[in-house]
Amino acid sequence: MKVKKKKKSYKTSNLPPGTIAYRGEKQSTITNIEIVNYSKEEFTSLNSSSVEDAFNFEGNDHVTWVNINGLNNVKDIETLGLHYKLHPLTLEDIVNTGQRPKLEEFEYYMLVVFKMLFIKNDDEIHYEHLSLIVGENYVLTFQEADGDVFDDLRERLNSAKGRIRSQGSDYLMYAILDAVVDNYFTVIEVLGDKVEELEGFLFQSKDADDRTPGQIQKLKQEVLKMRRSIYPLREVISRMEKTDFAFIEEKTHSYLRDLYDHIIQVSESVDLYREMIWSLMDMYMTIISNKMNEIMKVLTIIATIFIPLTFIAGIYGMNFKNMPELNSDDGYFILLTGMFILFIFMLIYFRKKRWL
Repeated sequence: MKVKKKKKSYKTSNLPPGTIAYRGEKQSTITNIEIVNYSKEEFTSLNSSSVEDAFNFEGNDHVTWVNINGLNNVKDIETLGLHYKLHPLTLEDIVNTGQRPKLEEFEYYMLVVFKMLFIKNDDEIHYEHLSLIVGENYVLTFQEADGDVFDDLRERLNSAKGRIRSQGSDYLMYAILDAVVDNYFTVIEVLGDKVEELEGFLFQSKDADDRTPGQIQKLKQEVLKMRRSIYPLREVISRMEKTDFAFIEEKTHSYLRDLYDHIIQVSESVDLYREMIWSLMDMYMTIISNKMNEIMKVLTIIATIFIPLTFIAGIYGMNFKNMPELNSDDGYFILLTGMFILFIFMLIYFRKKRWL
């Protein structure tokens, strides 16, 4: 019976350029806004649900970091965009969660779009669309879901650890990118543990069940998705480091070069695990082939043993009248004994040849 495959329907959205249309899954009605305003001597942190609260910290010679959580509330993002003079195409990229990592420079600001990867309690890798806008004395970040990788950065800002409180908005941009890239290493470590665990299972047990191909395929999809998220960021950081943007001071370029080295290292690790996953599939196919060979070997030995016995039984099953053994009183027992001796001899021979 032929199974009818359900035909997929593909919807194409042909919207005018600059249309702000959220394409994610989050449907929260509340926009959570975190505002951090700081200088070398002062620090202020505020959580709010109104974007207008972010406008009160402008023009005070401080650096302001506004983190917006909730891309589905496009009205709040439009309000923020009007205040900071953001281009409509920028707002479109912010809410488009399928946007490829990219870097764009505008008159008053610079836009960086990339993916934030982190691990939750279920040891699953979660992906989040993250947009960063850096301008003179301010940084805006837009994230879709709850949770991020900036807790250490917030602690450094609050306690004035390191040089971040004495630097400008370009260094804050670097610190945010660095926090995301550093967390890539944690994600890579989790992925590596999964690959090595499955590899150890296949190598040690020399066995596999029906779930193994699904596990390998899941890892393969995971590493490909990770590769699509990480690889374009190499181009972004490389361009940022090599080009003289008006918002990036010369002393920040050395930190960006170090960040580029980190993303290269992450990319090489992704490629390594990608090759390992392909080898896992080859190992699985080899195990299946070996199991089939063992089955065929057993069946071949059984058939080989019974071929001469069947031949003898066939000869004495023809019932010719002039066969001398038919008139022997002990012919039946002699024949069975001979067949048994032949059976034992073949077993000993196969054992000696290590075929059994």
